[in-house]
Amino acid sequence: MAWIVWLIVAAVLGVAELMTTTFALGIIAVGALVAAAVGGVHLGLPFQLLAFVIASGAGLGFVLPIARRHVKQPPLLKTGPAALVGRRAQVLEEVTEHGGRIRVGGEVWSARSYDETLVIPVGRTVDVMQIDGATALVYPLE
Repeated sequence: MAWIVWLIVAAVLGVAELMTTTFALGIIAVGALVAAAVGGVHLGLPFQLLAFVIASGAGLGFVLPIARRHVKQPPLLKTGPAALVGRRAQVLEEVTEHGGRIRVGGEVWSARSYDETLVIPVGRTVDVMQIDGATALVYPLE
């Protein structure tokens, strides 16, 4: 009968975790599920409490720090247009504040000068500073 109480505690903690997204309440809810399993095999309340404390403590001590580190990690790989920022390109058609063309890798992109006062001639190497829609904003290498 005590295992039902543990299931209710786990459900309440699970709902609270969904509201707070701290991971801690979810790990404690797993501890309550472990205690419910111990109660389900007809072991007494001291064993259930011990299982709850051990499972919750292990989760909070080992799993929680790993989960928090994993969530805070930035993506390792930039994709799409964001991957072009910081790359070098060749000017194919003069680049001004109004337009131009560059080759980045094997692709041809429309481009504008990052510094609106600059005119970048054909053949120059430029850095891609920013992507604005389908246009690269570029600055010449010195």
